[in-house]
Amino acid sequence: MANQSIIIEFWEFMKVRKKFWLLPVIIILLLFGALIVFTESSAIAPFIYTLF
Repeated sequence: MANQSIIIEFWEFMKVRKKFWLLPVIIILLLFGALIVFTESSAIAPFIYTLF
C-alpha cells in the first residue's frame, strides 16, 4: 500500500508542477535496475556487461 501512495504522490507532483519529462527518466532508470538485477545470476550476464 505504501508503494501505491508514493506512485500516486509522484504522479500528482508531476501533474501540478508540469514535470512530465521526469517520467521517461524514471522509467529508463527502473528498466536498467531491473536488467542488472535479473541478469546478475544468469548466463547472459557477461554479454550484458559488455554493452556498458
